[in-house]
Amino acid sequence: MAVKSTIFKVELEVTDMDRNHYQDYQLTIARHPSENDERMMVRLLSFALNAHEFLQFTKGLSTDDEPDIWQKSLSDEIELWIDLGQPDEKRIRKACGRAKKVMIYTYQQGSSRVWWQQYQSKLERFDNLSVVNVADDAVRELGLMVKRGMRLQCTVQDGSLWLSNGEQAVEVHPTMWK
Repeated sequence: MAVKSTIFKVELEVTDMDRNHYQDYQLTIARHPSENDERMMVRLLSFALNAHEFLQFTKGLSTDDEPDIWQKSLSDEIELWIDLGQPDEKRIRKACGRAKKVMIYTYQQGSSRVWWQQYQSKLERFDNLSVVNVADDAVRELGLMVKRGMRLQCTVQDGSLWLSNGEQAVEVHPTMWK
């Protein structure tokens, strides 16, 4: 019998002063059995940084045709494709061809730097691609905030993000690699 995903309920209050976006979200996040708390929180961080009424989590790890998060237009066009980790060039090329904008959020500093050095020159040609790195210490701290039911406040200002659950607060300074 296959292990099922673990379901997390998240009340996320987003105050994004960089984009003038202020909204509360009621999210249900399915954490795949092969996904750890830290990766799930990077997904949530990516959602918060790109929050929009049409942004949604997808089937993610269990589906090759979909990103971790996407935003589709009313006519079903992919406006934003968000992947986590270190996708291969073929997947990135496919995403850039299908979506208006593609964002990759990397983490795990050591292997991410090697991945970026390997692919950077090949990815420069994609004008609709952005690559963002999240530091290991921030990812570790985010992983410590995980509970099955979370109520989080997120503030985005000047490219930095503060995420708080009332007891803990984590400051994240994502680094734009592309």
